[in-house]
Amino acid sequence: MAYLIPVPVLAATVSLLVLAEFREDRRQVYLWKPLSTILVIVVALLSLLQHDARPAFTLWITAGLLLSLGGDVALMFRTDRWFRIGLVLFLLAHVVYAIVLTVFNGFHPEDLITGAILLAVAAAVFLYLRPGLGSMQVPVLVYVLVICFMVNRAISTFFGDAFTTTQAWLLTIGAMLFWLSDLVLAVNRFRRPFPANRLGLFLYFGGQLLIALSPSFF
Repeated sequence: MAYLIPVPVLAATVSLLVLAEFREDRRQVYLWKPLSTILVIVVALLSLLQHDARPAFTLWITAGLLLSLGGDVALMFRTDRWFRIGLVLFLLAHVVYAIVLTVFNGFHPEDLITGAILLAVAAAVFLYLRPGLGSMQVPVLVYVLVICFMVNRAISTFFGDAFTTTQAWLLTIGAMLFWLSDLVLAVNRFRRPFPANRLGLFLYFGGQLLIALSPSFF
């Protein structure tokens, strides 16, 4: 159960991060945001202490989290250039998650159904965001499609035998929370800014935590 040790600390750092965001305290944000992601990475790495650990899966998940850490740092700097860098890093994180889930679990007939539903959702989200995208239309479209594919790969873990039911729930809910946090960020930036968008950080870190916990349940 060593993987649970950082969780209470993570809950505290994320809460302090959200508070710092509401207060516009950039110094505190620069402290708590990367520290929170580092704690999530520690959760993933602690799975290596499990007797039935699969190091390859843990390292793939850790790679996705490290890319996310880079994305977190990039988004702390509020310029278009750094936003684009962060977008690319998070895109790569989603690609890594999608690849590892596919390598371990493969494809299943049910994926076509969930894929069609997610494709429809991706189209609806893009059409909603499109009026405010400007020159970001293509990057955002690619990002929306990739993250929906990543969610599809997470849901697919229910249909194969590579993962336990617990892992399937962790990965699926984690991927969906990650998706929702990105939607909150996108709506705030491109469509309709709203102060409560900062609460999306709970969705983001909650999702990443569930994904990071999944290697501990083989």
